[in-house]
Amino acid sequence: MEHLRRLTPFLSVAPQISEADIGTLAARGYHAIINNRPDREGDDQPGSAELEAAAKRHGLAYRHIPVISGQVTEADIEAFRAALRDLRGPVFAFCRTGTRSTTLWALTEASRLDPAVIIGVAADAGYDLNPLRPRLEARWQAGDSGTISSGAIGTPARPAKSFDVVVVGGGAAGCAVSASLLRRRPTLKIAIIEPKDTHYYQPGWTLVGGGVFDRRKTSRPMADCIPEGVDWIKAAVAKFEPAGNAVLLEDGTPIGYSTLIAAPGLELRWDLIEGLKETLGRNGVTSNYQFDLAPYTWELVQGMKGGTALFTQPPMPIKCAGAPQKAMYLSCNHWEKQRVLKNIKVEFNNAGGVLFGVKEYVPPLMKYVTRYGADLAFNSNLKSIDGPNRMAVFEVKQEDGSVDRVTKSFDMIHVVPPQSSPEFIRNSPLADGAGWVDVDPETLRHKSFGNVFALGDAGSTPNAKTAAAIRKQAPIVADNVLAIIDGKNPRAIYDGYGSCPLTVERGKVIMAEFGYGGKLLPSFPWDSTKPRWSAWFAKVSLLPWLYFDLMLKGREWLATPTILPHQPQAHEAAAACVDPSAVPPRK
Repeated sequence: MEHLRRLTPFLSVAPQISEADIGTLAARGYHAIINNRPDREGDDQPGSAELEAAAKRHGLAYRHIPVISGQVTEADIEAFRAALRDLRGPVFAFCRTGTRSTTLWALTEASRLDPAVIIGVAADAGYDLNPLRPRLEARWQAGDSGTISSGAIGTPARPAKSFDVVVVGGGAAGCAVSASLLRRRPTLKIAIIEPKDTHYYQPGWTLVGGGVFDRRKTSRPMADCIPEGVDWIKAAVAKFEPAGNAVLLEDGTPIGYSTLIAAPGLELRWDLIEGLKETLGRNGVTSNYQFDLAPYTWELVQGMKGGTALFTQPPMPIKCAGAPQKAMYLSCNHWEKQRVLKNIKVEFNNAGGVLFGVKEYVPPLMKYVTRYGADLAFNSNLKSIDGPNRMAVFEVKQEDGSVDRVTKSFDMIHVVPPQSSPEFIRNSPLADGAGWVDVDPETLRHKSFGNVFALGDAGSTPNAKTAAAIRKQAPIVADNVLAIIDGKNPRAIYDGYGSCPLTVERGKVIMAEFGYGGKLLPSFPWDSTKPRWSAWFAKVSLLPWLYFDLMLKGREWLATPTILPHQPQAHEAAAACVDPSAVPPRK
């Protein structure tokens, strides 16, 4: 609870809490909790019902006043006012970052406190409410005469802040493309909008689950990863307004841009598997797709001496399509070395119909499937889990198209959740029919809004969603963004490159590298379908260094973009006289 901030003796605010935090709040003397975050807003939040049950266990009152990010309405304000009036204090309120809770408090107090006082109190707590000043002043002037019928927090006539480039997301894609831009043009005014304090090296979590990495090696403070010279706006985006060249933050603040880069990653949909969230991290249910669960995977693997181990893969697209089976291979390799593999029934349940999407890599992977005695269950999609009874239900698609529900028991199950673009992307003008940012697959430029780009997992490009893909995409987007800023056409081209280091055993990796259409794109002149120790060394020792010290710093080793020849625009042809033969040749 280090981020808890006291606004008044009666009210404190903080970012998202967990069930475990509620006992701490009770011990500190809080008597009530107000949850201002809608359920299923992010993959890192427990449900309101779970938090309410935990609050009751500790004798705390609980109110759920869900507020849509960026849309604090008069009804929300009145509900918050009523809660503060009815609840016994001190009261603790939270949302994703604490901003919405602070905003609600400010608007409930605005009729009796000078806006300067409110803004100063919020600033002392770490929240900048200056963009809210017009609304606070309107309520201050109205006094007790009534509420202001302003609806949701609206966009002022002009944004409070404006930048040459606004990047949404401070993950691998957002930091890498910002660094690439600054290396090309240090004078650019760039902002990254990112609410989280921690930056994660997610490719390392498979190795944590396999007992190779210490989890601490896979995270760094966000402040250390945001490129120097970039403004970090620590907030969440609520809405895109591409027609007005602005994004709206969760507190209603509009941020203007000349060019927008969407790099928010994707959302892990734990909620789409019934019973999963309630049992994650216990009852033998684990996942390397979450920072705090990967060590539990290794704990389960070490403890298995016999029984049934299930591994799952949901429908595509997902980040790192090889990760679900990598968890299986490393687990089996440990059991093989401990001479207990023969006592363990291993099954890989894949919602798809093939082991791997690039056919050249299937035969070498099948050798390991055979070696480990693993059963493959294709077209088998996990739908629900009963953790206490160790049962999992799968929907299995038959050859005739019919679907059967099959229940399987387990002693350990490694789950990969379904995945989608974040909700604020899915519901935005930037999204295609499937909810992804609708970009050209080569230039990564939006198909409808010419000053908008996307890279990383949230884009609509049909490539593998991996950090290696981002390493190639970042310089391409940087080149093309600068072309747009300079009034030119984008000419840097993405070939769909992605890489999946398949850890088939401890000490051996198949370094799968491929592009659009499954074309093999090896970085070195070797047969990339063969398992190699050198590829293991790269995965364990080289790639983390390449990620943190090269890619996030804008150093583009083996990532130089392909640039199309210059194509003269219409005004250039006119300047070269009417005769087309007078147009200068392409260089």
